[in-house]
Amino acid sequence: MDSLHPLLGRTLLLVAHPDDEAVGCGIMLQRMREPIVVFATDGAPRSDFFWKQYGSRESYAIVRATEAEAALNVVGVHHHHRLCEHNPIADQELFVNLECAYTSLSDLVEMEIPDAILTLAYEGGHPDHDCCAFLASIVGIRYELPVWEVPLYHRAGNDIVRQKFLNAGGLPVFATAEEMAQKRRMFEAYKSQAPVMAAFKSEFEAVRPMHDYDFTCPPHPGVLNYEAWQWPMSGADLCRAFAQFLTQPADPTRKREWGTAA
Repeated sequence: MDSLHPLLGRTLLLVAHPDDEAVGCGIMLQRMREPIVVFATDGAPRSDFFWKQYGSRESYAIVRATEAEAALNVVGVHHHHRLCEHNPIADQELFVNLECAYTSLSDLVEMEIPDAILTLAYEGGHPDHDCCAFLASIVGIRYELPVWEVPLYHRAGNDIVRQKFLNAGGLPVFATAEEMAQKRRMFEAYKSQAPVMAAFKSEFEAVRPMHDYDFTCPPHPGVLNYEAWQWPMSGADLCRAFAQFLTQPADPTRKREWGTAA
């Protein structure tokens, strides 16, 4: 427990979509004194493959937001936000909205004054997950906050590896019986995501201080998961977006933060 102490106070949890917090942090959320959950996107992609049964992308986004609130209520978390609230970012499009997301996240950090940031690992599972890692890293540097991470999933050949870091390591977080029951209730709140949630375990999580990533390179040299799924972006596309963000900052303070990188 002592090794997790930096995350047990006022921690800002940055995740990409409703359900990421349940899968990656459902145990940890129950142990934090003052968790602040931030969803980076609305959880609704443009493709009707994801929302057709709900009638519209907007209706699907409302479903996901409603499920998120129910899941967070299970563990007593009532403090949550969405980035770019007045113009929410669509699922899969965080990498083309880095400026808005960075500004919004910076504003939230200044408003909430967290002790630490917890986010998703840079692992090539989903482009929005990778963007959360990038954003948390640079905002952590700007505000001199410790940044920690949790894994969700990545591809290894033809297999999807869940809840393990790419290069191993991390602190295992094992649930008590009560914590596991609560995390399962969080899973159950996400009825629209039931097939996805069924692939993850509720009895443990892994966490560690953020790895020293080079965001100008993909997370690993193999085929990334979203490339294997033939989504309309590649790891190279994300890396170009990250590099452009760092070298052409709209926010002049970023040049000071990153030195020669900017």
